[in-house]
Amino acid sequence: MKYVVVIADGAAGWALPQHGGKTCLELAKTPNLNTMALEGLLGLSKNVPPGMEPSSACACMSVLGYDPVVYYKGRAGIEAKSMGISVGKGEVVFRCNLVTVQDGKMQDYSAGHISTAEAKGIIATLNEKLGSNRFRFYPGVSYRHILKIKDGEKSLAAAFTPPHDIPFKPVAGFLPEGPGSELLLDLMRRSEAVLKEHPVNIARCGRGELTATTIWLFWGTGQIPDMPPFKKAYGLSGAMTSGVDLLRGLAQMASMDILEIKGVTDGPDNDYVAQAAGAMAALDKHDLVVIHIESPDEAGHSGLVEEKVKAIERIDIEVIGKIRSRKGDLRLLVMPDHLTPIEIRTHCPDPVPFLLWGSGFKTNGAQRFTEAEAKRTGLFLDPGYIIMSKLIGK
Repeated sequence: MKYVVVIADGAAGWALPQHGGKTCLELAKTPNLNTMALEGLLGLSKNVPPGMEPSSACACMSVLGYDPVVYYKGRAGIEAKSMGISVGKGEVVFRCNLVTVQDGKMQDYSAGHISTAEAKGIIATLNEKLGSNRFRFYPGVSYRHILKIKDGEKSLAAAFTPPHDIPFKPVAGFLPEGPGSELLLDLMRRSEAVLKEHPVNIARCGRGELTATTIWLFWGTGQIPDMPPFKKAYGLSGAMTSGVDLLRGLAQMASMDILEIKGVTDGPDNDYVAQAAGAMAALDKHDLVVIHIESPDEAGHSGLVEEKVKAIERIDIEVIGKIRSRKGDLRLLVMPDHLTPIEIRTHCPDPVPFLLWGSGFKTNGAQRFTEAEAKRTGLFLDPGYIIMSKLIGK
């Protein structure tokens, strides 16, 4: 038996009044998922435990079969692990976004989805101007980066708000605050002068694109959590493909192999065909492969209905279609990790639809892969991390 997990990040959402009360999943044409829903088990899963942040870190940990209550210690540490950043005693790491603040408001949480190459140049300059034996900036993917601070434990007590939670809102009420926030606020303010005349920003401005006006620090972590290897926990060898450091970090924590597939990105330019082909080829050497696709989530954060619908449709045709065509015994789990409703442009802890399809799974009467159909079946998993045991029959 072979197993495939497809995480359509943030694909689920709320009904859109301006689109006939339909969600993006309902607006999308998904012939493969709908046919498989007729044949498999559809239900809802509670991936985010009560009181925990509805981030991909918590939610995807659940999808992979690990209890976030036990293993989640902070998102920045997971991304740091993916990037090969060691976190020693007395050191802390923070997620460091490049963002656009205009007229005191959060114009864009991603600095116009700045490219990885452009961001790398900016991070290098930040290290040159603000870096020291105590502070070190590490470049990641697009707008997502890491800051490591020595003797920075006090800053972990500060209260944070992710920038994607405050689109177009005044940032004054959402800056780091409380004990330990002074150090972070100082770095954020100092970054503004560094970025103001940066060549990357000058070039972006000349092209009419948003510029990175400041850094935004949040999601601090003082330690990188340990998780039991996936092979030990579930008896299967695993691999993952993803375009973001967070998921690659989770894969490393679970001792899964990371698939390096050309063309896999975090946005609409993702090569879905290559990602699906590479993942399915990996089943020759692995028992289970995880395909994480970030594009629906990014569209949700940007409030782009058409782009989110298009991402869902491409996943259905170019990824799910490839999986359906594979011969031999196969089991598939496909689901979002969390909701990213267009209306709020951020994550929501509501339960998400899941589909279990393939050898041994029988229909429970679902008609389509949608939030409403999943609720109608009455199948509900809480806590969500038991989904992996359902997939492999453990």
